[in-house]
Amino acid sequence: MELMSQRAKKIMEECKLRAKAAGLDIKGETLEYIITNQDMTELRTKVMIPTLYDYWVNDVQIVRDKWMYEAYPHNPYETVINTRPAISFYNDNNPDWLNTMIFYHVLGHIDFFQNNLFYKRTWGDDFCGQALADKRLINRIREERGLGKRWVDYVIEFARGADNLVGYYQDLEAAEKNQAWKNSGTFSERLNFYFDEFFRRLRTERRVDSKFYYDEIERYNSCLRQFGPERVEEAFFNDPTFRSKFPEFVSLFEKNSKEKKVRSVDVLQHLIEHSDFLNKDKNKWMKDVVGVVRNTSLYFQPQFRDHICNEGWASLWHERLFMTDERISGHRVDYAKINSDALLNPRVGLNPYFIGLRLYEFIEELARRGKLSYDFQLIKDLETRKRFDQKMGEEYAKSVLFGVRENFNDHLLINFLSDEDFQDFVNKHNLFVAGFRIKFDYRRGFFKEIYIKSRSGKEYRKMLNRSLYHPPYVVISESKAKDGELYLDHIFEGRTLVTKYIPAVLRGLSYLAGTRVKLETTEFERDEIEVDGRDMEMLVTKKIRVLYTWEGRKIQKKILFSEGQVG
Repeated sequence: MELMSQRAKKIMEECKLRAKAAGLDIKGETLEYIITNQDMTELRTKVMIPTLYDYWVNDVQIVRDKWMYEAYPHNPYETVINTRPAISFYNDNNPDWLNTMIFYHVLGHIDFFQNNLFYKRTWGDDFCGQALADKRLINRIREERGLGKRWVDYVIEFARGADNLVGYYQDLEAAEKNQAWKNSGTFSERLNFYFDEFFRRLRTERRVDSKFYYDEIERYNSCLRQFGPERVEEAFFNDPTFRSKFPEFVSLFEKNSKEKKVRSVDVLQHLIEHSDFLNKDKNKWMKDVVGVVRNTSLYFQPQFRDHICNEGWASLWHERLFMTDERISGHRVDYAKINSDALLNPRVGLNPYFIGLRLYEFIEELARRGKLSYDFQLIKDLETRKRFDQKMGEEYAKSVLFGVRENFNDHLLINFLSDEDFQDFVNKHNLFVAGFRIKFDYRRGFFKEIYIKSRSGKEYRKMLNRSLYHPPYVVISESKAKDGELYLDHIFEGRTLVTKYIPAVLRGLSYLAGTRVKLETTEFERDEIEVDGRDMEMLVTKKIRVLYTWEGRKIQKKILFSEGQVG
């Protein structure tokens, strides 16, 4: 692995200037490395982070990928890391013109990483540097464990079994609130507690009415005008009338602040903060390891949720920027072949590059013609919808396009359009939902036939939504837990857990918690029944609520209740 040559780096900097002129917002410097296929194979197991901590599963994956490469040689073109400075890798087999095209693609990724709100927690982070510090920490722990160093890998494995349950959105929400308070300078945690939770408590106890709420807002505004933003809180909360009327406010606020500090947002954080086993002096090294696994997972969570958005945005800009770059001269056919392979609509299945790119283009066109307006949404006639054009202009369309890039993830991008607009999108690109059925032919025997199941925009959108990353929603229930056990409550959202993994995950969590672990979840059960007294059986699917319990080295499964017949 080596840095890109100065000649190639000069080309990259020219590409960066073109990208910025087109509207992309690239902050800071970038680093470009040339690497071999073998480097790619080894880095892929570490999510292309060269400084990520070592783990025995990575070694197994390297051996597997090397065997696969020998059986089927292939050359990955590039990859880019969301870190500071942004780092990208290019295969040493790439010609210069291809690296130029790829760099435009990479710049699209970097712009997305640095400006999409779902990456806000990573905007200022040098993740490669943090990963290196984590790697050194884990290596030091291994050295300290001596002959027992294998337990470091066990703890990593146990923690990674539940690292998709991290509270990504809760963590992002908390960061947004803290930032809002800092930016406003007046809406502090104390004020938010007073006007929200404390006032709700007073209303429940019927000590105040709604008018009192508005009177307090006016009292706050009066203090703000009289004392200014620096002293407004002091004057507001030190008012003698307020202090005599609500003497319990200070103690309740302090109690609330302490509860918020220890409130767990996910399973791994709960274990770090509340596990008696991990908090023993001899086991505190495990907390560091679990913390590394959790923080690493949190860093990658936005990338799991924006594959379509991210790849579509990068594809959009490598098309627009490279097509107008003079370096494409003499390589148009080569570019067309590689680009068509990347943006192919597979018809059966899903290509995130194609879907993302075409959705961006479709939304931009709607904005250009003023079709994102409320008036247009009221139009149902197909011909009128086709002719509708308010000529909003390129600048407005571009502002909408960059607004989508800033505020959307995959779920929001797919579900942004109305049913009518999404049907127009499906019709424009001749998309459909494919079905499969078993057929029999005397010459061929049994075979699987693919057919067009639906051209409905609603059905196609359902298919896209089903393909999105959606980890299970598991909460820690303190009310159901008994005798210090860890009780996990899976909130059913239409998708069952993969039951074959449940024993291994519960076993790992039980070890880290140092106690019994229970998991309540929803599954489907099939029953055979007799119909109309005849020797006829049919399968009826029932939705049931079950409880898994891991204690010692055994797992038990208990049916709590049936939620009814569903099919």
